[in-house]
Amino acid sequence: MHGPALLVIAHGSRDPRHAATVHALVRRLRSPQGSGGKPELRVSTAFLDFNAPSVPQVLERMANDGVREVVALPLLLTRAFHAKADIPSVLNEARARHPRLRITQADVLGPSPLLLDAVERRLYEAGLTPADKRSTGVVLASAGSSDPEAIAVIADMARELRHTGWCAVRPAFASAVTAASPPRPEDAVRALRAEGVARVAVAPYVIAPGRLPDRIAAGACAAGADVLAGVLGPSPELARLLLERYEEASALAPGLAAAG
Repeated sequence: MHGPALLVIAHGSRDPRHAATVHALVRRLRSPQGSGGKPELRVSTAFLDFNAPSVPQVLERMANDGVREVVALPLLLTRAFHAKADIPSVLNEARARHPRLRITQADVLGPSPLLLDAVERRLYEAGLTPADKRSTGVVLASAGSSDPEAIAVIADMARELRHTGWCAVRPAFASAVTAASPPRPEDAVRALRAEGVARVAVAPYVIAPGRLPDRIAAGACAAGADVLAGVLGPSPELARLLLERYEEASALAPGLAAAG
């Protein structure tokens, strides 16, 4: 094995499609074709909640197998509560339990141009073409967060997507948890209609299916959106981004280990 082992940490869901999508994405990391995959890389998957195995279970197994360096990569699009609190807490407990196991937490996936590429891939798979951009408004629909940093990142991503040529792009949250949150997807669709946008597409800015993505789809349908794209899922862009975050964290790992 070359370099640290990779532990992909997903949130987890009662919806079986969530774990299936996460596992499909992780399989792409091992593929030598299409995404610059690394077949030699030791990759494991763990979940914070609802699904097995848990993060402590996988790190215990790695320690028992003689692994000495791990990059823990949050499968999250923004730095919100899970990235700032839940995951660091679990990793710190593992460090105390396994002092010989050096664990580096990688950055979250977003923001990144690769995520915008993945969003556009799903829009084109849903039937749109680059020629449709000037007449199509897009609702970039995220799951939702109470974290101002996460809300700002989604707004920034919507602006960046707008700069690629779509006639309008509005951020939206399936779960509007604060008054400062972007509108719900259905409200954003209706707002674009009110502005005279001829065609409205809803692009879920979420990784895997589940309750909130289903809410996004229901809102898009209720508001009469013309196009509903799929979730980001195991797209090649997302797989490349995971490898980028792994390599960034791997470059830092020796310095962090020496400092500790």
